[in-house]
Amino acid sequence: MKYAIVTSSLTGNTRAVGQAITEALGDDVIFCGKPDAAALEADVIFAGFWTDKGSCSKELADFLAGCGGRKIALFGTAGFGGDPAYFETLLNSVRNQLPQDAEYLGGWMCQGRMPASVRTRYAAAVESNPADEHMKSMLENFDRALAHPDESDFAAAQAFARSIQSAL
Repeated sequence: MKYAIVTSSLTGNTRAVGQAITEALGDDVIFCGKPDAAALEADVIFAGFWTDKGSCSKELADFLAGCGGRKIALFGTAGFGGDPAYFETLLNSVRNQLPQDAEYLGGWMCQGRMPASVRTRYAAAVESNPADEHMKSMLENFDRALAHPDESDFAAAQAFARSIQSAL
């Protein structure tokens, strides 16, 4: 089997996870990069996304639309992590971008760092309304996300890739 690792990455989190997956799959990877028609030469495409308003970027959605008849595994990063149900919702949203004749092999996600501007916005909201528990939790989540993706996330992404590889 030949693999392509396609990533749409705004802050570098998803690209880093894609690199870990590339390392796990080794010499069988024939493409690693941004969405490109060259990836369609692979038997299996691992498509990685950053979370953009509850789904993937338009760039990746456009690429996935052209993946009819292909085997696709999804992976992604989201600033709001730690909730498997939330991750599953995101994966399903991106899965809905696939053509009907694409074969979905599974998905995996982890938390990822967010831009500093997001923390600035959250901190300003907490400062202006110290009783806002929701915004306080958003700020706490931002601080937790700073460490991700971490080595355990990379190891989990590699285990996910290897499980897809061994199932084929």
